[in-house]
Amino acid sequence: MTHHTGDSRPLDRAMGILIENGLGEMARVLEIVFNEAMKIERAEFLGAGPFERTDTRVGHSNGFKPRRLKTRVGDLKIPQVRGLVDEAPGFYPRSLERGVRSERALKLALAEMYVQGVSTRKVLAITRELCGFEVSSTQVSRATQQLDSELQGWRERRVGQVPYLILDARYEKVRQGGAVLDAAVLIAIGVTPEGRRTILGVSVSLSEAEVHWRQFLATLRERGLHGVRLVISDDHAGLKAARQAELTGVPWQRCQFHLMQNAMAYVPRVAMRREVGRALRSIFNSPDRKEAERRAKIVAEDFRKSAPRLATWIDDNIAEGLTTFDFPEHHRRHLRTTNLLENLNREVRRRTRVATLFPNEASLLRLVSAVLSEISDSWEGERLYLTMTEDR
Repeated sequence: MTHHTGDSRPLDRAMGILIENGLGEMARVLEIVFNEAMKIERAEFLGAGPFERTDTRVGHSNGFKPRRLKTRVGDLKIPQVRGLVDEAPGFYPRSLERGVRSERALKLALAEMYVQGVSTRKVLAITRELCGFEVSSTQVSRATQQLDSELQGWRERRVGQVPYLILDARYEKVRQGGAVLDAAVLIAIGVTPEGRRTILGVSVSLSEAEVHWRQFLATLRERGLHGVRLVISDDHAGLKAARQAELTGVPWQRCQFHLMQNAMAYVPRVAMRREVGRALRSIFNSPDRKEAERRAKIVAEDFRKSAPRLATWIDDNIAEGLTTFDFPEHHRRHLRTTNLLENLNREVRRRTRVATLFPNEASLLRLVSAVLSEISDSWEGERLYLTMTEDR
């Protein structure tokens, strides 16, 4: 069934502008039409128009996104929804293509490469295709200032209570002083007290050393991060020291996926890897911590003769992957690995591989921030990631 907004005034206003000013005001007309189309689409999605009572309603209107999205056709206001029933998917207008911020950031990354003389003819061709024209340093500077201000506001927003904190790093190529170096991209994801996923922040530096992690975690705390009950991450040396300093006393869950990968370095023969993998999974899939610890001892003893270094490694490391057993059973599957962040990293990589090489750290931070902010926005309209009503 089709639902209408019941208000023809916006479209009447658009027609009036077109009649009075002709094609010169087409951008304003399209802005009005797009905004009205998104409101109609929201009514269709919810199964009810404004103030309408229906049996098919799946949620309610919730105003518009405070941060407006600048496009070629004007100032678009993204309609929001709230109170969705469990089976309803998140809402995002079909009439508005996703990825506007990240597209702008990608264009700027490529444009900077061209302007600074570090690009190839292929990069120039991509820049022309994306931007529609050859860019000048002035155009890059003007667009950079506008986008950087928007993304900085997102990175510095208040965060609040976050029971579960997931941390990870990835690397991208950055040019500095005539050399190509690896820059560490630090990313933090949180699960809120309501059970929603949120991307808390991102930082870029030419080092993943302890000082970078400490600065990143300190910034999160300055922005209001508190109430952390569990940190999930891989065993980065710099992160471990920073975590102990900035999040003292907070339990740590070592990613079980990476833990199993690390174990393979201690397997003496390739033919043993499948057997070792099954043995480790039997530990992690135990019904409770007591049983997991019992199985870990058995597995270590089973390999004491055939793989003594592996047995010692199991004795020293496997307990770091069992912290999740101290938390609600229905949360464990989501808390025992950093897979949520790994999936996010794949999406980031899908965008960054177009640029391949970034002219500086700021350009890399701009693109990654744009991608992550859009993903975090989309998570707001999705179903809960975890049910947080039950306690331990």
